[in-house]
Amino acid sequence: MHILFLTDNFPPEVNAPATRTFEHCREWVAAGHEVTVITCAPNFPQGKVFPGYRNRLIECETIAGIKLLRVWTYIATNEGFLKRAIDYATFLNAIFPAVLRVRNVDIIVATSPQLFAPLAALITSRVKGCPYVFELRDLWPESIRAVGAMKNQRILGWLERLELTLYLRAAAIVSVTNAFVDNLAERGIERKKMHVVTNGADLSRFKPRPRDEALAERLDLTDKFVAGYVGTHGMAHGLNTLIEAARLLQDNAETRNVRLLFLGDGAEKAPLVAKARESDLSNVLFLDSVPRDQVASYWSLLDASIIHLKKAALFETVIPSKLFECMAMGIPVLHCVAGESAGIVEREGNGIVVEPENPASLSQSICRLAHDAALRAHLSERGTVAAAKYDRKALAARMLSVIEGVHAREVEQHITIQPDLSCAGRINKSD
Repeated sequence: MHILFLTDNFPPEVNAPATRTFEHCREWVAAGHEVTVITCAPNFPQGKVFPGYRNRLIECETIAGIKLLRVWTYIATNEGFLKRAIDYATFLNAIFPAVLRVRNVDIIVATSPQLFAPLAALITSRVKGCPYVFELRDLWPESIRAVGAMKNQRILGWLERLELTLYLRAAAIVSVTNAFVDNLAERGIERKKMHVVTNGADLSRFKPRPRDEALAERLDLTDKFVAGYVGTHGMAHGLNTLIEAARLLQDNAETRNVRLLFLGDGAEKAPLVAKARESDLSNVLFLDSVPRDQVASYWSLLDASIIHLKKAALFETVIPSKLFECMAMGIPVLHCVAGESAGIVEREGNGIVVEPENPASLSQSICRLAHDAALRAHLSERGTVAAAKYDRKALAARMLSVIEGVHAREVEQHITIQPDLSCAGRINKSD
């Protein structure tokens, strides 16, 4: 089977969608399938093309047996709806010349949150005469409305109509959460075409490991209790809460040994750095994104991982992918997200659920973990046990089974509608 995957994020980018897509496609290639990915030049989240790459009409490469076609897009920093919309629209237009180079496609997969990749998949499916699968990682444009990135209700309404059309036309929808399935079902999408394949972790890469002491020394974190946020610093993440918590910790004599580490980039990073500087915080350390093969070393520095999203109903439906990487590495989680993901933390017992956008509660929970080694050890052990349920290899196989099922139905339908010519030219003796 030849799978064509459309996505605007792919390694060497290190965000969650890039990682999920790569790890799934790698497993599908290992299972004997041909996989072609159409994506853009790596640039997220800084909005700058990564060293060694060029933003050209079409560039080809192969990674882990996955054939890549990287297409030209308008590249902008991850800030401002208009610039991002132009970025997404140019990706839509650039996909089609690349699609002409891809032969004998059996099925197309496109991933959200932005809708232009699924729209391209729908159009391409008509041209290629094959079905497409919608991978639903976020409810877009609802997430735009939730963070206040756009106020124009007319455009938002148009995007919502497009969103529903793409769901309806998809042969199957693969959602990363059960809450997304419930949301779509309430809006009229039939449940039988929806499947849940959560995010997970590559257990060959993420596993318990000793602290990288050389790195800790270089960053002046030796003998410090380190609570860290790893990931995109965006509008949805509400990281001002962590800065306020750091201020409370610095003023507390019992937590002078605590450091808050921020690793990553995004639209809100510069304001966060400025706020920490204005508050004269000496217990906060900001680091830029690092290559994918170095991420685990930075995770090893953490005594606790902070996962935070703004306090909004929409975010109660999401499950941050870093939760599973923390499980796999045995890092206790301070989970500042309500809803479905909080239920996972409570069920698996790998962390403490904290109210979002509550600096006092977060600082108290950090203080609790900093002074309770037995609790940290318990949460760590529960996490590593739970991680086996979220092995990326098994999850990739689950999604592949959905894709294979869609392909099998398409083949069966194609055979069924073929005209029966076995009696052509025969004389009907009853005439």
